[in-house]
Amino acid sequence: MLFPVPPALVLAVHGSAAPAAAATVGRLARNVEGLCGVAPVIGHLDHEEPSLATALGRAAESGHTRAVVVPLLLGDGYHRTVDVPAVVEAAGDGLDCVLTEGLSGEQDVALALYGRLREAECRAGERADAIVLAAAGSSRRGGNDGAKVAADQLRTLLDDERGPVPLVPAYCSAAEPTVPDAITVLRWAGHQRIVVVPHLLAPGRFTDALASSGADTVADPVADHPRIARIVVARYESALRARTPATANGVTSGRRPAAGRDRRRQPARQG
Repeated sequence: MLFPVPPALVLAVHGSAAPAAAATVGRLARNVEGLCGVAPVIGHLDHEEPSLATALGRAAESGHTRAVVVPLLLGDGYHRTVDVPAVVEAAGDGLDCVLTEGLSGEQDVALALYGRLREAECRAGERADAIVLAAAGSSRRGGNDGAKVAADQLRTLLDDERGPVPLVPAYCSAAEPTVPDAITVLRWAGHQRIVVVPHLLAPGRFTDALASSGADTVADPVADHPRIARIVVARYESALRARTPATANGVTSGRRPAAGRDRRRQPARQG
Protein backbone atom coordinates (compact mmCIF):
# COMPACT_ATOMS: atom_id res chain seq x y z
CA MET A 1 0.00 0.00 0.00
CA LEU A 2 1.28 3.45 -0.89
CA PHE A 3 1.04 6.05 1.85
CA PRO A 4 0.75 9.76 1.04
CA VAL A 5 3.94 11.78 1.26
CA PRO A 6 3.76 13.99 4.37
CA PRO A 7 4.05 17.74 3.82
CA ALA A 8 7.59 19.00 3.62
CA LEU A 9 8.81 20.87 6.69
CA VAL A 10 10.75 23.90 5.49
CA LEU A 11 12.71 26.03 7.93
CA ALA A 12 13.16 29.63 6.80
CA VAL A 13 16.42 30.69 8.44
CA HIS A 14 18.26 33.98 8.27
CA GLY A 15 21.55 32.52 7.13
CA SER A 16 25.10 33.49 7.98
CA ALA A 17 28.53 33.28 6.39
CA ALA A 18 29.86 31.87 9.67
CA PRO A 19 30.50 28.10 9.32
CA ALA A 20 29.35 27.57 12.91
CA ALA A 21 25.89 28.87 11.99
CA ALA A 22 25.25 26.05 9.52
CA ALA A 23 26.43 23.51 12.09
CA THR A 24 24.05 24.95 14.69
CA VAL A 25 21.08 24.84 12.31
CA GLY A 26 22.07 21.29 11.37
CA ARG A 27 21.83 20.23 15.00
CA LEU A 28 18.41 21.85 15.22
CA ALA A 29 17.30 19.95 12.12
CA ARG A 30 18.40 16.66 13.69
CA ASN A 31 16.56 17.53 16.90
CA VAL A 32 13.40 18.24 14.91
CA GLU A 33 13.66 15.00 12.93
CA GLY A 34 14.15 13.08 16.15
CA LEU A 35 10.91 14.50 17.54
CA CYS A 36 8.59 14.18 14.53
CA GLY A 37 10.31 11.85 12.08
CA VAL A 38 10.42 14.47 9.32
CA ALA A 39 13.77 15.83 8.16
CA PRO A 40 13.47 19.61 7.69
CA VAL A 41 14.48 21.32 4.48
CA ILE A 42 16.53 24.46 5.11
CA GLY A 43 15.87 27.63 3.10
CA HIS A 44 17.98 30.74 3.69
CA LEU A 45 16.96 34.39 3.55
CA ASP A 46 20.49 35.82 3.23
CA HIS A 47 24.13 34.86 2.75
CA GLU A 48 23.72 31.13 2.01
CA GLU A 49 22.21 28.69 -0.42
CA PRO A 50 19.75 27.21 -0.95
CA SER A 51 17.46 30.21 -0.74
CA LEU A 52 13.97 29.75 0.65
CA ALA A 53 12.54 29.88 -2.88
CA THR A 54 14.99 27.21 -4.04
CA ALA A 55 14.19 25.02 -1.03
CA LEU A 56 10.48 25.19 -1.83
CA GLY A 57 11.20 24.32 -5.46
CA ARG A 58 13.26 21.31 -4.43
CA ALA A 59 10.47 20.14 -2.13
CA ALA A 60 8.10 20.15 -5.09
CA GLU A 61 10.61 18.37 -7.30
CA SER A 62 11.03 15.62 -4.70
CA GLY A 63 7.35 14.73 -4.87
CA HIS A 64 5.84 16.88 -2.15
CA THR A 65 2.52 18.54 -2.97
CA ARG A 66 2.30 20.39 0.36
CA ALA A 67 4.82 22.25 2.50
CA VAL A 68 4.75 23.86 5.93
CA VAL A 69 7.13 26.81 6.23
CA VAL A 70 8.25 27.65 9.75
CA PRO A 71 10.17 30.95 10.05
CA LEU A 72 13.11 30.30 12.34
CA LEU A 73 13.03 33.90 13.49
CA LEU A 74 12.82 35.25 17.03
CA GLY A 75 11.34 38.61 16.11
CA ASP A 76 8.67 40.07 13.86
CA GLY A 77 10.90 42.32 11.81
CA TYR A 78 11.15 42.70 8.04
CA HIS A 79 12.10 39.10 7.27
CA ARG A 80 9.18 37.60 9.18
CA THR A 81 6.52 40.09 8.09
CA VAL A 82 7.59 40.84 4.50
CA ASP A 83 10.33 38.63 3.03
CA VAL A 84 9.09 35.19 4.02
CA PRO A 85 5.40 35.77 3.16
CA ALA A 86 6.41 37.11 -0.27
CA VAL A 87 8.48 34.02 -1.07
CA VAL A 88 5.71 31.69 0.10
CA GLU A 89 3.11 33.55 -1.93
CA ALA A 90 5.30 33.25 -5.02
CA ALA A 91 5.89 29.50 -4.66
CA GLY A 92 5.33 27.68 -7.93
CA ASP A 93 2.42 25.58 -9.09
CA GLY A 94 2.22 22.11 -7.62
CA LEU A 95 3.05 23.04 -4.04
CA ASP A 96 0.50 24.17 -1.47
CA CYS A 97 2.32 26.14 1.23
CA VAL A 98 1.33 26.88 4.81
CA LEU A 99 3.22 29.67 6.56
CA THR A 100 3.21 29.46 10.35
CA GLU A 101 4.08 32.01 12.99
CA GLY A 102 7.73 32.47 13.91
CA LEU A 103 9.18 31.77 17.36
CA SER A 104 8.39 35.12 18.99
CA GLY A 105 6.61 35.07 22.33
CA GLU A 106 6.89 31.35 23.02
CA GLN A 107 7.63 30.28 26.60
CA ASP A 108 9.98 27.62 25.23
CA VAL A 109 12.21 30.41 23.92
CA ALA A 110 12.53 31.80 27.44
CA LEU A 111 13.25 28.31 28.77
CA ALA A 112 15.98 27.87 26.14
CA LEU A 113 17.49 31.23 27.16
CA TYR A 114 17.34 30.17 30.80
CA GLY A 115 19.13 26.94 29.92
CA ARG A 116 21.87 28.81 28.10
CA LEU A 117 22.28 31.18 31.05
CA ARG A 118 22.72 28.27 33.44
CA GLU A 119 25.30 26.67 31.13
CA ALA A 120 27.26 29.93 30.95
CA GLU A 121 27.19 30.30 34.73
CA CYS A 122 28.44 26.74 35.13
CA ARG A 123 31.36 27.48 32.80
CA ALA A 124 32.17 30.65 34.74
CA GLY A 125 31.82 28.94 38.10
CA GLU A 126 29.58 31.67 39.51
CA ARG A 127 26.11 33.13 39.15
CA ALA A 128 25.44 36.36 37.34
CA ASP A 129 24.65 39.42 39.40
CA ALA A 130 23.22 41.12 36.29
CA ILE A 131 22.06 39.91 32.88
CA VAL A 132 21.82 41.55 29.47
CA LEU A 133 19.45 39.93 26.99
CA ALA A 134 21.09 40.73 23.65
CA ALA A 135 18.66 40.76 20.71
CA ALA A 136 19.40 41.50 17.07
CA GLY A 137 17.31 44.67 17.04
CA SER A 138 14.81 46.05 14.55
CA SER A 139 13.69 49.55 13.57
CA ARG A 140 10.25 48.28 12.49
CA ARG A 141 7.27 48.89 14.72
CA GLY A 142 6.80 45.81 16.89
CA GLY A 143 10.02 44.26 15.61
CA ASN A 144 11.54 44.12 19.10
CA ASP A 145 8.43 42.85 20.87
CA GLY A 146 9.70 39.26 20.84
CA ALA A 147 12.84 40.27 22.72
CA LYS A 148 10.84 42.25 25.27
CA VAL A 149 8.47 39.34 25.89
CA ALA A 150 11.43 36.96 26.21
CA ALA A 151 13.08 39.29 28.71
CA ASP A 152 9.91 39.42 30.82
CA GLN A 153 9.51 35.64 30.70
CA LEU A 154 13.17 35.05 31.58
CA ARG A 155 12.91 37.56 34.42
CA THR A 156 9.95 35.62 35.85
CA LEU A 157 11.88 32.34 35.66
CA LEU A 158 14.84 33.91 37.46
CA ASP A 159 12.65 35.53 40.12
CA ASP A 160 11.15 32.13 40.90
CA GLU A 161 14.59 30.51 41.14
CA ARG A 162 16.84 33.08 42.78
CA GLY A 163 14.93 36.27 43.47
CA PRO A 164 15.23 39.58 41.61
CA VAL A 165 18.27 39.95 39.35
CA PRO A 166 18.75 43.00 37.10
CA LEU A 167 17.92 41.94 33.53
CA VAL A 168 18.20 44.49 30.74
CA PRO A 169 17.12 43.91 27.13
CA ALA A 170 19.60 45.47 24.69
CA TYR A 171 20.26 45.33 20.97
CA CYS A 172 23.04 44.54 18.54
CA SER A 173 21.74 46.95 15.88
CA ALA A 174 18.91 49.30 14.89
CA ALA A 175 17.62 49.95 18.43
CA GLU A 176 18.73 51.17 21.84
CA PRO A 177 20.21 50.59 24.31
CA THR A 178 23.12 48.89 22.64
CA VAL A 179 24.65 45.93 24.45
CA PRO A 180 27.88 47.79 25.40
CA ASP A 181 25.83 50.74 26.71
CA ALA A 182 23.68 48.44 28.82
CA ILE A 183 26.78 46.79 30.26
CA THR A 184 28.34 50.18 31.02
CA VAL A 185 25.27 51.25 32.99
CA LEU A 186 25.31 48.01 34.96
CA ARG A 187 29.03 48.51 35.74
CA TRP A 188 28.28 51.99 37.04
CA ALA A 189 25.67 50.43 39.30
CA GLY A 190 28.35 48.16 40.78
CA HIS A 191 27.64 44.84 39.07
CA GLN A 192 30.72 42.66 38.62
CA ARG A 193 29.41 39.39 37.14
CA ILE A 194 27.49 40.40 34.04
CA VAL A 195 26.33 37.66 31.69
CA VAL A 196 25.09 38.39 28.18
CA VAL A 197 22.39 35.97 27.06
CA PRO A 198 21.99 36.21 23.27
CA HIS A 199 18.41 36.33 22.06
CA LEU A 200 19.94 34.98 18.86
CA LEU A 201 19.64 31.67 17.10
CA ALA A 202 23.08 30.96 15.66
CA PRO A 203 26.65 32.24 15.60
CA GLY A 204 27.44 35.13 13.29
CA ARG A 205 28.55 38.74 13.28
CA PHE A 206 26.33 39.65 16.23
CA THR A 207 27.69 36.90 18.46
CA ASP A 208 31.22 37.86 17.36
CA ALA A 209 30.53 41.43 18.51
CA LEU A 210 29.14 40.24 21.84
CA ALA A 211 32.46 38.57 22.63
CA SER A 212 34.02 42.04 22.92
CA SER A 213 31.02 43.79 24.49
CA GLY A 214 32.57 44.03 27.96
CA ALA A 215 30.54 41.25 29.60
CA ASP A 216 32.17 38.78 31.95
CA THR A 217 30.50 35.82 30.22
CA VAL A 218 28.54 35.36 27.00
CA ALA A 219 26.09 32.47 26.70
CA ASP A 220 25.54 30.45 23.53
CA PRO A 221 22.80 31.08 20.94
CA VAL A 222 19.67 28.97 21.23
CA ALA A 223 18.84 27.37 17.84
CA ASP A 224 20.14 23.94 18.80
CA HIS A 225 18.55 23.94 22.25
CA PRO A 226 15.92 21.16 22.45
CA ARG A 227 13.21 23.68 23.37
CA ILE A 228 13.50 25.37 19.96
CA ALA A 229 12.96 22.05 18.19
CA ARG A 230 9.81 21.61 20.25
CA ILE A 231 8.40 24.89 18.94
CA VAL A 232 9.17 23.94 15.33
CA VAL A 233 7.46 20.57 15.69
CA ALA A 234 4.44 22.17 17.39
CA ARG A 235 4.13 24.65 14.48
CA TYR A 236 4.35 21.85 11.92
CA GLU A 237 1.87 19.55 13.63
CA SER A 238 -0.58 22.39 14.23
CA ALA A 239 -0.50 23.26 10.52
CA LEU A 240 -1.16 19.61 9.63
CA ARG A 241 -4.34 19.69 11.69
CA ALA A 242 -5.70 22.56 9.62
CA ARG A 243 -8.28 21.39 7.10
CA THR A 244 -7.06 23.47 4.15
CA PRO A 245 -3.79 25.27 3.30
CA ALA A 246 -3.65 28.68 4.94
CA THR A 247 -1.21 30.82 6.79
CA ALA A 248 -0.91 32.91 9.89
CA ASN A 249 -0.58 35.94 7.61
CA GLY A 250 -3.37 34.98 5.23
CA VAL A 251 -0.80 33.87 2.63
CA THR A 252 -1.11 30.67 0.63
CA SER A 253 0.42 29.55 -2.60
CA GLY A 254 0.57 26.71 -5.06
CA ARG A 255 -2.05 24.70 -6.96
CA ARG A 256 -5.44 26.10 -7.71
CA PRO A 257 -8.24 24.04 -6.17
CA ALA A 258 -9.58 21.30 -8.42
CA ALA A 259 -13.22 21.38 -9.56
CA GLY A 260 -15.51 20.59 -6.67
CA ARG A 261 -12.82 21.23 -4.09
CA ASP A 262 -13.71 23.56 -1.23
CA ARG A 263 -12.13 26.88 -2.18
CA ARG A 264 -12.63 28.56 1.18
CA ARG A 265 -9.44 29.25 3.08
CA GLN A 266 -9.43 28.35 6.73
CA PRO A 267 -6.75 29.64 9.10
CA ALA A 268 -4.11 27.23 10.31
CA ARG A 269 -4.15 26.82 14.07
CA GLN A 270 -0.86 27.68 15.66
CA GLY A 271 1.02 25.66 18.24
